[in-house]
Amino acid sequence: MTELDTRAVDAPAPPRRAAATLRNMPRNPYLQYALFGAALCVLPLLASAGVLKASTLSTLAFVLIFSIAAMGLNLLLGYAGLISLGTAGFMGLGAYLAAYVQDDIGLGFWVALLAALVIPTFLGIIVGIVSLRVRSIYLAIASLFVSEILLKTFEQVEWFTGGTAGKQSAYPVIFGIQTTRGSMFVVCAVALALVMMLTHNVVHGQMGRALHAMRSSEVAAKAMGVNVLKYKLVAFSVATAYAGLAGALYLFFLKSSYPSTWGLFLSLNVIAMVVVGGLRSIFGTVAGAFVIFAVPELVLKKLPVIGDISGVPYIFSGVLIVLVIMFFPHGLKGLVDLVVGPIRRARSNKEVTGA
Repeated sequence: MTELDTRAVDAPAPPRRAAATLRNMPRNPYLQYALFGAALCVLPLLASAGVLKASTLSTLAFVLIFSIAAMGLNLLLGYAGLISLGTAGFMGLGAYLAAYVQDDIGLGFWVALLAALVIPTFLGIIVGIVSLRVRSIYLAIASLFVSEILLKTFEQVEWFTGGTAGKQSAYPVIFGIQTTRGSMFVVCAVALALVMMLTHNVVHGQMGRALHAMRSSEVAAKAMGVNVLKYKLVAFSVATAYAGLAGALYLFFLKSSYPSTWGLFLSLNVIAMVVVGGLRSIFGTVAGAFVIFAVPELVLKKLPVIGDISGVPYIFSGVLIVLVIMFFPHGLKGLVDLVVGPIRRARSNKEVTGA
């Protein structure tokens, strides 16, 4: 047996594979989402210990909730190339359905959550059918029309929504445990982590490839055998399901819902979260939600002069959005890639050289 053959026999292949697996484990996206959710679950403990203010915890909870809705819009806009201005309306529908089923009918948290998912999804399928007839700005107007119908319904159907006086709710009972604001934050964090995993699974599978093809050219997608009707309906249904889930979590965390919350301004803010965070970026969507919603509340309002004048922090936030779009058209994801890209390439070259 030659020396080369002896080395081949004696080489500890399984340990090498195990070591490579351990090195690559931090790059596992599902592990990253799980660790991100676990890190978020620690924040209520910091709030109870006095390290984090209760108002800060509430602001971060809304960031998580809006991130879920923005994740659905990113799937729709970033991957399928379809725009919607109806996110706020579907969120409001999810919130009122959750309150009605849990508090008025008394069917509990899980049935309320299921209703907040299923019924908006059904409406999303209807909007998806409309999208076959109209495109681009006309689709945005059609989705806005649906959202405005929902908004007027929230204002007028008092037996269901409480009208302009709003709908009040209570913290739900989950698995026999009465939740509090801190535990509802944990529920929101877990829901966001699961949504991130689901979104990653969707966009990196057959559906993701089909949506990419549709975004580039529907004609070419049809020529390749992509069922455009099927994937448009799926994209809209997933986006509206995420919005309904976000609305239900909003209600369960805040314990109230008012029609004025679910207007066009919120839909535009959700679009801004997607654009600022970066199209087709899961972590970027969360970062965009933080910039749009949390930065004015947690940073700009604390600054001298700027924070003392009502509305000025939001003007600075708008200027920040414009700057990001002008200089970083790929959003915060593009900025991170610009900084991290050379480091990754250097590490990759080092591994190749070392091999």
